[in-house]
Amino acid sequence: MKKSMFILCFILFNYTITKACDKCGTYNNSDFKIKSAVITHKADLGITVWDIKVEGTAGKTTPKPVGQLNGAPVLAYVFPTTLKSSDIGFGQAEGIAALALTSHPDFEDTPLWDESLDGNYLNDGLVWHAHWVLLVEDKRVAGGLSVKEFTKGDPNVVLPPTNPGMAMYMDSPGFNIVTKGNSIKVIVPDFRINNKTNFKFDAVSCYMEVSTGDGGSHEGEGKKPMLGVYKVYTVASGNLSLPYSVK
Repeated sequence: MKKSMFILCFILFNYTITKACDKCGTYNNSDFKIKSAVITHKADLGITVWDIKVEGTAGKTTPKPVGQLNGAPVLAYVFPTTLKSSDIGFGQAEGIAALALTSHPDFEDTPLWDESLDGNYLNDGLVWHAHWVLLVEDKRVAGGLSVKEFTKGDPNVVLPPTNPGMAMYMDSPGFNIVTKGNSIKVIVPDFRINNKTNFKFDAVSCYMEVSTGDGGSHEGEGKKPMLGVYKVYTVASGNLSLPYSVK
């Protein structure tokens, strides 16, 4: 694992222990207590199956809407990986390439996909869905990390065509997610990760939050990241060392 990635992972773990997030505790239950994380390569199908198992019921707990974008809660099961940014369509940008399985009722960021199958492509935020993101150090939030942002119009920024149009390194790849019992799984075709099947990974459950740049939702605080990590509930490895290999 690259030195910069190890440092960022250490920061995330350290900040989670030392700083509190009052509203984050609402969702801190067995549905986010990770028991195991496995990624299995199925060569005959050309896919990897990413699987997180929890003590409770995976995906059962979803955020309560706040009715606006600023301060909108996001719950997530996240796979930080050693994949390169170029493997997931982000060019040569620096950051931790992570696959996040998220739920957030206050906004829509998968405009190409109708996850609820109701004919409306713009109302599916609550349904668990997948995002590729690049995570970077951010001391403005208790989790110590945020999704990497950029200036719109920057010619150096490379994004997949399935990105949701936000000014941060995020993609909405439309991968299939299945929740059953204590397991949440996502299926990733090999060609969508540059045919890489020998990477390392970890698994995290966390609370994230949106800020529209006008002071954030936390009283007395300055400008916050567009999407920051405020609380980590569980780390599969215990120390975010990304020790697991694809089977």
